[in-house]
Amino acid sequence: MATEEEELLLRQLPHSTEAEQAVLGSMLIDPRCVPEVIDKLRPDDFYLQQNRDIYETIYSMFNYSMTIDPVTVLENMKQNGVYDENQSRGYLLQLMDTTPTAANVKEYIDILKDNTLQRRVAETAGDLLAMVRQGSDTGQDILEAAEQRIYAIRQGRSARGLTPISDVIIDVYDRLAELAASDSAIPGLSTGLRDLDRAISGLNKSDLILLAARPGMGKTSMALNILLDAGKKSGKQVAFFSLEMSREQLALRLISSECFVDNKKLVTGKLTDDDWDKIAVAADSLNQSRILIDDDSSVTVADINAKCRRVEDLGLVVIDYLQLMQSAGGKTRQGDNRQQIVSDISRSLKIMAKELNVPVLCLSQLSRANESRTDKRPMLSDLRESGAIEQDADIVMFLYREGYYNKDTENPNLAECIVAKNRHGETRTIELQWLPDFTSFSDIEWQHSEP
Repeated sequence: MATEEEELLLRQLPHSTEAEQAVLGSMLIDPRCVPEVIDKLRPDDFYLQQNRDIYETIYSMFNYSMTIDPVTVLENMKQNGVYDENQSRGYLLQLMDTTPTAANVKEYIDILKDNTLQRRVAETAGDLLAMVRQGSDTGQDILEAAEQRIYAIRQGRSARGLTPISDVIIDVYDRLAELAASDSAIPGLSTGLRDLDRAISGLNKSDLILLAARPGMGKTSMALNILLDAGKKSGKQVAFFSLEMSREQLALRLISSECFVDNKKLVTGKLTDDDWDKIAVAADSLNQSRILIDDDSSVTVADINAKCRRVEDLGLVVIDYLQLMQSAGGKTRQGDNRQQIVSDISRSLKIMAKELNVPVLCLSQLSRANESRTDKRPMLSDLRESGAIEQDADIVMFLYREGYYNKDTENPNLAECIVAKNRHGETRTIELQWLPDFTSFSDIEWQHSEP
């Protein structure tokens, strides 16, 4: 009989009754450690229901700035309907008696968090095993689910579950305090172009930003401008996925933007000694930056997601460009039209941005519809193959240069960045300077002076 009981107990998920009791005891003995515990633990970090009930009571009392001591906790347990006439009072006394000291609360918290981690991994392993046994999912689907769940655990987020608004409000307050303390005028990552930053509030976490234009307008140049600025100044790693250009071509473009040596000279190798000096300085600067490049032409959103999950301290993901990507299911599935595939990709990109909690800048081609209009400025309806792209993106920007269509225009290097959709503010047009020799953009008043 004893062995059967032992076997049943072994089937319980990892937890430590003593550590759970010690955390609660510490909070009752010394209310000064309550904020520290509230900051580190969630109710589901407590495995035993009785302990979880007590913690949830203290948690809600703390949110309402109430005094926390054994008497008030018992009173609130009665109001919450988790008070047991025969046990609760004695159990609270027992918690305080068995806790040696509130000074060790950090160690008790660590034990609880480690047990939670083990339980989450065990639950995930069980769910994956169930998926395999069911046999209704492909190996690729199961692998994707496994990576997603393990990543959620690593980020300290539960893969599922409803969150009380009070928790979200606390996070919002923290974010507002962080913004108020920051010197930066914008909440997100800077694009390196001040007027554009002001219009879109920078590149914000979990946003899908779409940059679209006709071929030859400078989409890749603009993306590399933004990548270069973020890679040098944000202090975070930035990843560039190029489905069109090779790593060497991209590096040449970055060097040209960084050192202001004419792009044609770099391509042909006809360089003066002065150019070589500039390139050496630019190469050194790029070596210090935290830019990662991937030039796999057959990449899917799932591949990008998996690669980015492994990057420590990721700040930005740039993809060049959407229409070249394969659907999440690899090669085109039978019966799928291109519009359906692009819809799947854009939806997956938005989910990826939320999951990685970084801005995702994705480039996109436009249809030829604007070519037949008198005013050739792009519109949202010109987005190729899908209205879903427009729907999933938080910000949609178009690049337009009058000089591309009309060589006799007054200022052939005047570029317009048209913000056609903006979830963070107004839509407007920003004027930029196009620097064709260095294939880059700058603020309109920019002047390049030779050193």
